[in-house]
Amino acid sequence: MLTEAVIGLPDPRLRRYVDRYLGYREQAAGPLVRREAAGAFVVLILGWGAPLDVTDPRAADRGAHATNAFLAGPFDGWCATRTAGEGAGVQVLLSAPAARRLLGLPLGELANRAVPVDRFAGWLARLRDELAGLPDWAGRFARLDAALAARLAVTGPVDPRLLRAWRLLDGSGGGLGVAALAEEVGWSRRHLAVRFRREFGLPPKTVARLLRFQRAYAMVGHTLVTAEAGDTHPAAGPGCGGGAELAARCGYYDQSHLIREFREFSGATPAALARPGSHSSNPD
Repeated sequence: MLTEAVIGLPDPRLRRYVDRYLGYREQAAGPLVRREAAGAFVVLILGWGAPLDVTDPRAADRGAHATNAFLAGPFDGWCATRTAGEGAGVQVLLSAPAARRLLGLPLGELANRAVPVDRFAGWLARLRDELAGLPDWAGRFARLDAALAARLAVTGPVDPRLLRAWRLLDGSGGGLGVAALAEEVGWSRRHLAVRFRREFGLPPKTVARLLRFQRAYAMVGHTLVTAEAGDTHPAAGPGCGGGAELAARCGYYDQSHLIREFREFSGATPAALARPGSHSSNPD
């Protein structure tokens, strides 16, 4: 279980790349297994202590094993983590454009994979060791600021047309079609799809589905939080407005469409995810 969670705000100059840092400490007396939902983002875990396994049920070679520091995603399917013992670390969620800039490589090389940082990027492995040696979260967050700022100083910007395509798609919540997106940036649909997938890891149509799912998934997480707090105000999830309302609000054709997407991207229905003890991580 999570025994400590500390939010850190990056330096203002980094805010367009990193929204926040999450410092955590957790203790699992026995094996703790969580489902991790798909997402059009990159997860960076810089941890120390008990290692964990990351497994993708679709392909064994996509995971990472016995590691406490790794990069994952973007993923177009759910995966699972398994750990036991006491662990600690910092989690950073990066949008695809931010990850492309900070990592300095096309995300096509990282899509649907979890990779230990010591096999992927030496600077991240060194950063993990430095964070583990610091005495408090404030110091760790400050060190993260410095490391990320240093990376930005040596990596090139993302192609402005690709960045515009991402922002348009993200701003529409996945509602903008590929043809309209291609017209906006002045490329053919094929050229946009090829470039977008290479640089951001997944094709624009899949990213659109994931952006819509992420919104709905966050609403399910909010429903659980408000229910546990005794708030009965209708949110957008099962038990607080119903799955049909959630489907309508998030742009799905109907409730069946919503459930199919949730099964594919999270391994469970919205109702199952909203139950306490579901052991599913929400990206909110």
